Amino acid sequence: MATTVAGCLDLSGEGDDDGEITIGVLAPLGQDQGLGAENSAELAVDEVNEDGGIDGRDVTLEVVDTQSDPGTTQNETERLIEENNADLLVGTFSSEATQGALESIGDYGIPFIITGSASPTLTRDYAGDDYERYKSVFRNGPINSDYQAEAMGDYAEYLNERHGWEEFAFLADNASWTEPFAQQLPGILEDRGFEVVLEDRLQPGLDDWSSVIGELQSTDPDALFRFFAHNVATELLGAWHQEELDFGIEGIHVASMTPDFFDAMQGAASFETTSQSGAAGAAPITEKTQDFVERYQEEFDSPELPMYMGFNTYDAVYVYKNAVERAGTTDYENDLDEIVDAMLETDFTGTAGQIEFYGEDHEYPHDVMEARDEDDRISNFPITQWTPEGDIECVYPEQHRTADHQAPPWMG
Repeated sequence: MATTVAGCLDLSGEGDDDGEITIGVLAPLGQDQGLGAENSAELAVDEVNEDGGIDGRDVTLEVVDTQSDPGTTQNETERLIEENNADLLVGTFSSEATQGALESIGDYGIPFIITGSASPTLTRDYAGDDYERYKSVFRNGPINSDYQAEAMGDYAEYLNERHGWEEFAFLADNASWTEPFAQQLPGILEDRGFEVVLEDRLQPGLDDWSSVIGELQSTDPDALFRFFAHNVATELLGAWHQEELDFGIEGIHVASMTPDFFDAMQGAASFETTSQSGAAGAAPITEKTQDFVERYQEEFDSPELPMYMGFNTYDAVYVYKNAVERAGTTDYENDLDEIVDAMLETDFTGTAGQIEFYGEDHEYPHDVMEARDEDDRISNFPITQWTPEGDIECVYPEQHRTADHQAPPWMG
């Protein structure tokens, strides 16, 4: 594998004494999302090296544990740059941890591709406010939470068309990435003719879900839109199945993306959905999606799937490779403008979708573009559902659908 031991190297921006290129991965290695990103980066780097490297130079990989902590992320970012002489950084998971990296990224100007954090502030409030300082920062996935909120409005229309659902509840982690959902989604749903019967944001790591379950029972929604990365909500799912609570569970649930989540929940995850880049490999999002998952599973036993951060991290390696080969340089200290210009020319078919970036003058500079279908609905936001058999199906959008969405059978 490509992972190497850290060494003290000069900060030249031109690789180490062997002429190698170093890619640093920032990931929460205590979580499956982080491990999936590490595995996916290793797979990409191995493939790149087998194909001649980047511009004829071998690539080494350095993976560090952010622990989803802003301070740790900042320290590890600086270590990758100063000690490991990284040419590119990719990764991060929580948006708060990403914010911990950005000040150092701005100090050094090293290319950084965000592959796991969705907060729109990471582009809007950094490159958007101080482009020269943060122009080395890009995000290749997922689409930011502002667009995700709009996409959830589109998805609500599909649920209404399929099941007649009109009343929705809204719950979310009290965290940076969910702010756009809290600020926008209730209004988006109401503008489309739906009723929002409950709105609340929950502290990460909530232990007692009894009051939340009680509120859901009393407000009686047709479906719950929940956005959880820091809450696992096993008590909620357990009660939903055991008591046959009369609503669907939709939205985003990061824990549910873990391949063994269905077994860990003893089937109580049946019928819940989550959006995730790459649709867990359930659908051929592009011609590369399922081939990547097969290669991943041949190489790694755990976690069994790369999950959304793995898809985006794998793609980030190739986006960088293609950009710097077009630019003819990896020397970000002296040639950053050439690298940035080449990144902005990206039009790359990845495993999670087509990747293009917004330019300097956009509201979200260097963010991955949202894609839209013929009805102007956002389409690069696939949603998957656990089946009672423990399989994962893609239920939205239409062009990627492998099965129709199922309502819990107790809803009639």
